[in-house]
Amino acid sequence: MEEQAKKLYRSRSDRRIGGVCGGLAAYFNIDPTLIRLLFILGLLFVGGTLVAYLILMIVIPEEPAL
Repeated sequence: MEEQAKKLYRSRSDRRIGGVCGGLAAYFNIDPTLIRLLFILGLLFVGGTLVAYLILMIVIPEEPAL
């Protein structure tokens, strides 16, 4: 029996803007609120997470419809 590879998708169900944080949370099996908080903190203190979010929104495909 082969193990199915995990794939990264933007979430269709757990999204606020583009589904990137929900998709990352599902991929890493952590709470999406934590990912969103890290993006906001990165935006406030580091900068550049907005650009990273936009790039991820373009690059990561949307989750296939069921």
